[in-house]
Amino acid sequence: MALDLNRRRFVLGAHMTVLTVAASPLLAQSRSVWSAENAFDALLSDTARIIDVRTHKEWQETGVGAGVWPISMHASGFPDRLFRAKELSGDRTVGLICATGGRSASLLRALRQAGYSGYADISEGMLGSGEGPGWIASNLPTVPVDVALNGLPPALA
Repeated sequence: MALDLNRRRFVLGAHMTVLTVAASPLLAQSRSVWSAENAFDALLSDTARIIDVRTHKEWQETGVGAGVWPISMHASGFPDRLFRAKELSGDRTVGLICATGGRSASLLRALRQAGYSGYADISEGMLGSGEGPGWIASNLPTVPVDVALNGLPPALA
């Protein structure tokens, strides 16, 4: 019952979010705000999963981080897919990335307010922000959107 109530709170908060919108991998996993490089290191060491919450158009323009799951927060069914991704991640932290860190930070706030843990904000985003250069400028690998979508676990497709 409590989980169901938290899920309802998150869904409401997530909808509001859409409208308003140099550590080791283990240390990065323990924090709730990561750099793009920390996130990639955690992904490589299999201590994290990462979700790109941007739009399909944004994915087409820049590609998606290699190994990152593209699950747009702008698509219907996003909360269910987000929670399913967390389930599939097991004990791993789920990093959230967007273009410049605004949407991912808002989403993390909504998750925390609803009582969820195990998520982190990749505050630089794909394009960079005041927090750092971002995934692309850090020369971290990207793949075309069709490759990223084909790499989604079947439960998330």
